[in-house]
Amino acid sequence: MEILLWIIIIGLFITSFVALFFPVLPSVFAIWGGFIIYHFFLNSGELTTFFWISMVTLTAVLLLADVFTGSLAVKQFGGSKLGGRVAAISVIIGAFVYPPFGILALPFIAVIIVEYWQQEDFLSALRAAIGTLIGFLSGRLAEGIIQLIMIGWFFLIIWS
Repeated sequence: MEILLWIIIIGLFITSFVALFFPVLPSVFAIWGGFIIYHFFLNSGELTTFFWISMVTLTAVLLLADVFTGSLAVKQFGGSKLGGRVAAISVIIGAFVYPPFGILALPFIAVIIVEYWQQEDFLSALRAAIGTLIGFLSGRLAEGIIQLIMIGWFFLIIWS
C-alpha cells in the first residue's frame, strides 16, 4: 500500500510540471495533493506547522506570479487591459485547441488582432503580442521554480 501511495504522490508531482504546458491541469493543487496524501496516509507527524504555512505562502506567490506576469508583460510592451484579458482567455482555449502549441500561438494571434483592432498599428500590436509570449513564458518559468522549491522542501523534510 505504501508503494502505491508513493507512486500517486510522485505522479501528482510530475502532473504539476506537465501542467506548466497544459494549464488546464491543476499544477499547484497537484503538489498539495501529494503533500496531503503523505500527511494523512503515510506520516502525519513529519510535516510541521512551519512547513504548511510556508507552502501556503509559496502557493500564494505562485498564483500571484502566474496572474501578474502575463498582464505586466502585456502592459510593459504597450498592450491594453483588453489585450491582457484576451491573452489569458486564449491560453485556456489554446490548451484545448492544439496543446501545447496552442497556449503559445492562440494568445499571440489573439493579442495581435485585438491590439491592431484597438490601435490600428501593426507594430504596436506585434510588440504587445510578443509581450504576451514573454509574460506567459516567464510566468511558467517562475511557476516551475516555485514548484521545484516546494517539492524539494518536502523531500528535504521527509529525508532528514
